[in-house]
Amino acid sequence: MLPFPYLVFRTVLEQGTFYKASVVLNVTPSAISHSVNQLESELGFPVFVRSRTGVKLTPDGQKILPLIQEIINDQNRLEQVAQQIQGLDTGLIRIGAFSSACINWLPPLIQTFAKSYPQVKISVRQAGFNEITEAVKSGQLDLGLTMLPENDLGITVEKILEDEIYCIAPMNFQVKNGHSVSEEDLVNYNFILQQSDYDLDTKAALDHYSIKSTAIQFSIDDQSIVAMVEAGLGLGILPALALQKMQGEVQILPFSTPFYRKIALVTSSQQRLAPSTRQMIKNVHELIQQQYPTGRLTMVNDDK
Repeated sequence: MLPFPYLVFRTVLEQGTFYKASVVLNVTPSAISHSVNQLESELGFPVFVRSRTGVKLTPDGQKILPLIQEIINDQNRLEQVAQQIQGLDTGLIRIGAFSSACINWLPPLIQTFAKSYPQVKISVRQAGFNEITEAVKSGQLDLGLTMLPENDLGITVEKILEDEIYCIAPMNFQVKNGHSVSEEDLVNYNFILQQSDYDLDTKAALDHYSIKSTAIQFSIDDQSIVAMVEAGLGLGILPALALQKMQGEVQILPFSTPFYRKIALVTSSQQRLAPSTRQMIKNVHELIQQQYPTGRLTMVNDDK
């Protein structure tokens, strides 16, 4: 059984206020406050800064967050193994994924997993690439689907797919060579993309075609990019996975020099020990192998 103060610590952090945490844990707000005070007394320093709008971690609270999270994760793994020994397939898997992975991959993954392990609960967090990686590092997520990180210290990183990057253009846009976008086609055009995409692989493609940062505008999400391009407000840049279920009167054009977004599966070495997490990792690899046997996704031949 997880010590109650640790459970309160995690729940307050997730919910943002003592009151919301008390509702989730079905106790009074005063019980939450007492438990936090008890934890702070035992540690010898405050872990939360209280305000009218809620709470946030102190610098010292940030330092102990990974340690407390690891205690919680160890307890979850212990319960999973004990339940497995008893013949019970139960547990919890916490998955983080970026938008197009949530749309295209998680529904079949969760559906397949649930058929074999209906008692295992699955929680999903849709977030940006860096947030997913950091949440796996801190133990807040069991596994994540994200961009291949530059620094993979402290986690296990497996590149699972190369996702080709495309130019999204209005229907009246014409390329000079008739089939692909080259640098001369992009003169005097603005590019529209998500802020989170302007990094690593996408930035490399834009730099290759001499797209200056002053010519880049940012949108909210992938579908908004398509809508803005359709309205003639600029050109978009999106990877093939994000275009699988997009709608809009636009052209999807390859670049003359292809670039690929590298998608990775990230996990912590400790979380990989949990039986349910191991099975989900296996299911991820099976889905990728089945849908993209070459390890590369393109709009011309998506390997399906």
